[in-house]
Amino acid sequence: MSENMFSTKVDPVMHTYNRFPLTLVKGKGSFVWDDKGQEYLDYTSGIATCNLGHAPEFVKGQVEEQLQELWHCSNLFEIPSQIKLAEKLVQNSCGDQVFFCNSGAEANEAAIKIARRYAQKVKGTESFEIVTFSSSFHGRTLATLAATGQEKIQQGFAPLMPGFRYLPYNDSEALSSLVKPNTCAVLLEVIQGEGGVIPANPEWLKKVASLCEEHDILLMIDEIQTGMGRTGSLFAYQQYGIEPDVISLAKGLGSGIPIGAIIAKEKVAAAFEPGSHGSTFGGNPVATTAGLATITYMVDNDIAYKAEQMGEYLVSKLELLQNKYDQIDTIRGKGLLVGIVVKGNAIDYVTKAREEHNLLILVAGPNVVRILPPLTTTQVEMDQFLFSFEAILKQMGN
Repeated sequence: MSENMFSTKVDPVMHTYNRFPLTLVKGKGSFVWDDKGQEYLDYTSGIATCNLGHAPEFVKGQVEEQLQELWHCSNLFEIPSQIKLAEKLVQNSCGDQVFFCNSGAEANEAAIKIARRYAQKVKGTESFEIVTFSSSFHGRTLATLAATGQEKIQQGFAPLMPGFRYLPYNDSEALSSLVKPNTCAVLLEVIQGEGGVIPANPEWLKKVASLCEEHDILLMIDEIQTGMGRTGSLFAYQQYGIEPDVISLAKGLGSGIPIGAIIAKEKVAAAFEPGSHGSTFGGNPVATTAGLATITYMVDNDIAYKAEQMGEYLVSKLELLQNKYDQIDTIRGKGLLVGIVVKGNAIDYVTKAREEHNLLILVAGPNVVRILPPLTTTQVEMDQFLFSFEAILKQMGN
């Protein structure tokens, strides 16, 4: 008789997420279906991952073709789709070379490593410190949670990896202490997603970029949530008149197929050489085929511009609701990364949306409702969201 026969059943999956009581089994475009056949309007996009909607036909077709040929090939060999995707990313950014990995945290790990190695091996200094900002989010590995400017993310993981210093976000006066003798780089989001959908002040960001250039330290932009058209341009930094030295990407790059990357200027990329960094699965044929199909479709169909237009429509309608209901305090963001600061707990709005309106939305902190539609969403779908959200505002006002 098994010794576990009378034991209480334990969930085999570790409890690292407070999951919604919903099992999704199918997705197409802006909609998903659960295991009971219920349809939901998905304005989470897998947390800004399914930017072309669920199962986009063009990407699906390219991936299916690749699955018939070769699933995995190590980076000891040439991978044609990897080279083509790197070329596309370089053509559409200010960078020169690309390193591929599997996730956003890995992309930021690569950025952290290349910044230190550039300072020490290319510039010949002993600099190692990277400046990040309060309320930032850069990942959950030991290095990236140390880079994240949120204590709640770091709790229980002491001692934190040294080499990170935090400044208040959007605080121009604090920039007087940005550069110190050991500073080698700055890492930031131009719109803090997890931190509450907080856009950078343009003048503040230009000052950061200017200080980096003046003192020859790297400017690294975390585009994991803001990249791939989400904010109305392929990369969010392109709206601020700056040029980062390193860009980290993931989420929307592969339309749901796991892939991450950093794009670096040539002088920085020179810091990586054979043996200095690597990834077994990074840039494999299936992932880079998905990435290549995604960016090709985005560029050829001007998806970023469509996101900008739909974002303007969404915000204009939300502003009308703000004038009508005092539950909305502030609306912020760019493109189709929109945060609605509400009175009360944001999770209550999310719960009502799911349970009573078959609408999936997210939070970004205790009082911010985060709206992340697919960039391919239609005005009809947007109006459906707005109708449901107004109904929720009415309910929350009672």
